[in-house]
Amino acid sequence: MSLLVQKFGGSSVADAEKLLHVSNIIKAEWEKGNDVVAVVSAQGGTTDALIEKARELSAAPAERELDALLSTGEQASAALLAMALESVGVGAASLCGWQLPILTDGRHGDASITHIGKARVRAETDARKVVVCAGFQGVDAAGDVTTLGRGGSDYTAVALAYELGAERCMIYTDVDGVYTADPRLCPTARRLERVSYDDMYALARAGAQVLHDKCVSLAREHGVEPEVLSCAPGSRSTRVAETGEGAEVTGVTRRAAGGGEYAAVTLVGGALPSLKLEKRAILALDAAGITVRGVDAGERTLTLYVDRNRSREALCAIHDAVIPSA
Repeated sequence: MSLLVQKFGGSSVADAEKLLHVSNIIKAEWEKGNDVVAVVSAQGGTTDALIEKARELSAAPAERELDALLSTGEQASAALLAMALESVGVGAASLCGWQLPILTDGRHGDASITHIGKARVRAETDARKVVVCAGFQGVDAAGDVTTLGRGGSDYTAVALAYELGAERCMIYTDVDGVYTADPRLCPTARRLERVSYDDMYALARAGAQVLHDKCVSLAREHGVEPEVLSCAPGSRSTRVAETGEGAEVTGVTRRAAGGGEYAAVTLVGGALPSLKLEKRAILALDAAGITVRGVDAGERTLTLYVDRNRSREALCAIHDAVIPSA
């Protein structure tokens, strides 16, 4: 059978009901005879609450101590999921970054993984236990806990998938795959079956929240093909791989710009930059009565700057102008 890595975000493990739902997702694979390594984020809102507690004591807490504090969120999630798995009849063992170990370069708050030990994971899976790893964390050469920065649990999952030779790396999010735009903002966005590493990296850098750029970069380097899906029954998925679907524009996303006064709406795709597509986007904004404050072109990207309070409208107008409907 296969070894699978399954990563679950904070909203997926936010309470007892959701933890039990995730446990049954894992159990379904485990009962097929597969070995499962689950990676978890802190429960929703936990990291922000811990940062607030730190700031009650210091406006600039020591980075070493902040990492030690923030890593407890993932540790708690891992232990709770292991308990939930045991409650549905699946043997499990929770492991923190230092127990695997996940070794890092020691940059507090934004560490990079340098090595992952495999012996402990293999010992647990050989005993038919699901290994539940605390994401977002590792340990440096001095033995100090380090955290991996935003998207650190995705990064952990991809690194584990590579080091362990996993058959699949499944990233569970709030949506059932990667869309041409955030479907919560743009009702005409459509799900992609495949998206290339290059486009996913560019989308992440431009503000898309599906996967972090460091995670995508690592996947591209080692040929890991993450699958993005949701915890909903029968969820569809998007595979991130060497090649995508070949459309001129893969997706459109947005981020804050100009100190928050403006928003940058970015098109990503193999046909960019393109004067034809730029004209089409500007005409769409003009038709919506939205002023273009600036334009930037980059490799595989085209960015238009608009007033922040019109950014959602701009995103939808540009999306519908440059991406054909299904």
